[in-house]
Amino acid sequence: MSIKDSTRNRQNGFETLDDFPKAPSEKTKKIVLIIVAVIAILILIGNSTYQIKEQEQAVLITFGQATAVTDPGLHFKIPFVQEVKKVNTTIQGFSIGYDTASNTSNEYDSLMITSDYNFVNVDFFVEYRFSDPVKAVYASKEPVEILRNISMSCIRNVIGSYPVDDVLTTGKNEIQAVIKEMIMQKLAEHDIGIQLVNITIQDSEPPTTEVMEAFKAVETAKQGKETALNNANKYRNEQIPSASARADAIIQDAEAKKIARINEATAQVARFNAMYEEYIKNPEVTRQRMFYEAMEEILPGLKVIIESPDGKVQTLYPIESFSDVNVNGSANTGAEN
Repeated sequence: MSIKDSTRNRQNGFETLDDFPKAPSEKTKKIVLIIVAVIAILILIGNSTYQIKEQEQAVLITFGQATAVTDPGLHFKIPFVQEVKKVNTTIQGFSIGYDTASNTSNEYDSLMITSDYNFVNVDFFVEYRFSDPVKAVYASKEPVEILRNISMSCIRNVIGSYPVDDVLTTGKNEIQAVIKEMIMQKLAEHDIGIQLVNITIQDSEPPTTEVMEAFKAVETAKQGKETALNNANKYRNEQIPSASARADAIIQDAEAKKIARINEATAQVARFNAMYEEYIKNPEVTRQRMFYEAMEEILPGLKVIIESPDGKVQTLYPIESFSDVNVNGSANTGAEN
């Protein structure tokens, strides 16, 4: 080694040839190759399997095209050739008009105008699910954002066709149904693989406190009216059967009395006819009998005394047996109390 090389080595920090770095040995090279191979194998194994959870589905993409939809479980794929896009198939949701995290209203979305030109704050909650994972991945970049925009458009359209009283009080169910139907039609036209499950009005109120209190008073009055009507209907339903039962009892009693009177009148007619037949046979005796019976009813304690023609014998006859006595002879009658 020349003096020039020795000087250069000293400047580089090497005093002698033994201080120079030695080349890696063959053993070290093999160890490094083994480690690299193991890492590569682990990477290949990690990229060849994928796990799908119970509430998910996955779209298997091969060279940029969807080739299969896999269900929950452990699956295999070709590393670096096939790609997996997971889609959550459970029911999810988002709010319109308020922030669920802070529970504060967002007037930019909630403030709307009704058909009678009144302002109202309406909050909605939209529930949805992905019905077609392939379309959810490929049909659009942001399917949930598209659903939000469609929902906002339909909500404002429907709210604008109803008066403020319906929006705040009795028309909520109908409004929800109309909005849901309209959103479903729009989603069917776009066909982006997302399905509307339900949309509900969380809250609706006027934009100012004074108007809000007035509408709350109106709502309370309407609820009181409905309560009174329900109570009245309940009382009517309770009283009608009772009144019907009483009416039936009165009618049945009247029918019974009518039948009794008819039977009584029929018996009296039969009795009169029988008496008339006897009267035709012997009018005088029948007349006397009727007279005695009438007197018995009028004066139940009446007694008749008959004096004999010679004036010596007096006979006392009870009125019951007087009908058998011949009254053509002379007699004196009197009443004793």
